[in-house]
Amino acid sequence: MKKRIKIERNEGNPVSYKDPSGFVFSLNGEIYRQINKIYQDNYQLLNKSGLYEKLISLGYLIPHQEISLKSLSLSTQFYKTIKPQKIPFISYPYEWCFSMLKDAALLTLKIQQIALEHGMSLKDASAFNVQFFNGKPIFIDTLSFEKYEEGKPWVAYKQFVEHFLAPLALMSFTDIRLSKLSTLFIDGIPLDLVTHILPLKSLVKPSMLMHIYFHSSSQKKFTNKKLSQSQLKFGLSKRSFLGLLDSLEGAVKNLNWDPKGTQWSDYYQKANNNYSDRSLKKKADLVLDFLNITRPRTVWDLGANSGLFSRIAAENGAFVLSFDNDMGALEKNYLEIVRGQETNILPLFLDLTNPTAALGWANRERLSLIQRGPCDTILALALIHHLAIAQNIPLNNIASLFSQLCKHLVIEFIPKEDSQVERLLMNRIDIFPDYTKESFEKVFKEYFKIIKVYPLKESKRTLYLMEKRNKK
Repeated sequence: MKKRIKIERNEGNPVSYKDPSGFVFSLNGEIYRQINKIYQDNYQLLNKSGLYEKLISLGYLIPHQEISLKSLSLSTQFYKTIKPQKIPFISYPYEWCFSMLKDAALLTLKIQQIALEHGMSLKDASAFNVQFFNGKPIFIDTLSFEKYEEGKPWVAYKQFVEHFLAPLALMSFTDIRLSKLSTLFIDGIPLDLVTHILPLKSLVKPSMLMHIYFHSSSQKKFTNKKLSQSQLKFGLSKRSFLGLLDSLEGAVKNLNWDPKGTQWSDYYQKANNNYSDRSLKKKADLVLDFLNITRPRTVWDLGANSGLFSRIAAENGAFVLSFDNDMGALEKNYLEIVRGQETNILPLFLDLTNPTAALGWANRERLSLIQRGPCDTILALALIHHLAIAQNIPLNNIASLFSQLCKHLVIEFIPKEDSQVERLLMNRIDIFPDYTKESFEKVFKEYFKIIKVYPLKESKRTLYLMEKRNKK
């Protein structure tokens, strides 16, 4: 009797079921992509033109191997199977900071420019086609390339504007929090909505007029209208195409956002973070000691701020997801990664009280945070009081969630006597009689074994190393 091989189509991968060119599937924990016969000519051109080799040499496209899996072909349209290099963690555009989305946009335009030089063009310009790998954006959709036809309009233009330029403009001109619109519109933010939200000052930018306002007006004009043959034939010469790309590149480069002024972006530079230089150094040493005990391959730093402790974990050899809900802190973290050419830290937005949900068709196109876990070790430093006091999350709920996400937990308890907790309780009634060190330990012991306990000198805080209990 043949052993059954479990093949999961699209499971845990960016959406591919809409693409007739092929699809992603997983087999024994590895990621593969089937290429269908309909894409055969374009795939051959990608290789023969030298485009694949060029993009790989620049680090712009995820490399792959061709694999012999004919006996496991999942459709009659089978042409080839490729195995892309595995990305450690799949993230989504609505989890990125401003500069991450900007760098992903510029990479997409660079790839399109290089593709034209090799007689090809991108048929897709989705932000989901980009991931962050070794500290840099990288394009992961090998089947997005098609043969370039002179005079044909760029079919991915609208998608690029709605996935990249529009959200960047909203974040730059209006409010950084509008990046969350991408969770509501995962196929791109509608341009008519964007024009309603953008302030009048954006009109002085010719690029905004052309690519957003005029583009939106054109969409309204031709929606539900049958185009004439002359309109259908209208396209771009190669020279005009390059001009369009230059214009889009300039528009993206001219959009900026200053991370100053957000609540936590300067936390470790402020005198009110409750740490002297000596106590902060001691805390860092203890965290390193705990990491040396657990030896994690993957670490999730929850409430990482600008990444001080994330870097300790990364320097210890772990791949670190550096989460925070402050866009200013994330921005500074990412810019430091770029400056230092750091390769194993990925800063992402996370509101633990409302973590990234599963989205898209059947809630399976984009996975929730929990579905993309667990990790080896969680760092939850200077975090517990924000969840328990500021957000009214019971300690049991916090412990339960953490136990789903990790094997080991490095957590800091901040008591009510700490000035940061006193500030949280300053203008409200204390309804937290169970928020004590004793209650904290009792609750967390239901889910974790406490391995190490260290009071942090010159503060009232305590640092713990815990290990998840095995289910009975």
